[in-house]
Amino acid sequence: MTTTNRPVATVQRAVTVLRTLAAAPGDLGNNEIARRTGINPSTVSRLLATLAEAEMVRRAPESGRFRLGPRLVELGNAALARVDLRQLARPHLTALTAATGETATLSVPNGEATITVDFVQSPASVRSVAEVGRPSIGHATAIGKVFLAYTGAMPAGRLTAYTPRTITDPTELAAEIALTKDRGWGGAIGEREPDLNALAAPVLDGRGDLVAVLGLQGPAPRFDADAMRAAVAELVAHAAQLSAADC
Repeated sequence: MTTTNRPVATVQRAVTVLRTLAAAPGDLGNNEIARRTGINPSTVSRLLATLAEAEMVRRAPESGRFRLGPRLVELGNAALARVDLRQLARPHLTALTAATGETATLSVPNGEATITVDFVQSPASVRSVAEVGRPSIGHATAIGKVFLAYTGAMPAGRLTAYTPRTITDPTELAAEIALTKDRGWGGAIGEREPDLNALAAPVLDGRGDLVAVLGLQGPAPRFDADAMRAAVAELVAHAAQLSAADC
C-alpha cells in the first residue's frame, strides 16, 4: 500500500478560515471571510457550520458574524501543556524576573519566526505586556535577531519600519545579526515599539541547533541601556543552563 503526505484540501481550507478569524480585529461574516481567503462563499458557509458544531468557531447571535470558539483555547492549552521545555524553562523565567524586575519570556521557533509560549510578568505597575502566541519580528526584536542569527534565515523582501529605530537596511541588519551571533545575545532598543527595550539569548540543543529563545523586555525609561547591560550576564547564564538541560 502506498502512502503519501499530500495535504487534504478541505482541512487546508478550514485552517485558512481559522487563521483568518484569528488575524481579524473583530468578528467576520461569511462573505468577508470568503473575500479574505479566496474560498467560495458556499464552501466557507459549510466549513463554518462544521467548525461551529465542533465549537472551534462561534456565531454571534446579535450580528450573525463569526469569531474563534472556546474549543481552540482548550486545544491550545493542551498542546502547550505537553511542551516539556515550558516546564524546564519556568524556573529560569521566574528567576530572571526576580533578578531584573522585568518581564521574562520563552519563545520557540515556528516556521520563519518564533512565537511566545510562556512568560513571567514583571511585578512593576508600569510594565511591558507579553502575550502567548505572539510572533517575533526578525529584524525588529531581540528574539527575532537571535532567531535569525542561529538559524541562518534572513527576512525576504522589504524590511518594515515599525519605529524610527527599526533596522530597514539589509546590510545593516546582516551586520547586526553577525554581532548577535558573535556575542551570544541580541538586543533591541525601541525597534518594534518606541518605548520597549528587550534582550534575548539562545537556548541550544546538543547539536547547537536553536530550540528556544529566552527574552527580557521592559519599558524604555526603566529598562534603559544601563539596566540592559546589567541584565545581560544573568540572561545568558540562564539560557546556558537551560541549554545544558535535556532540551
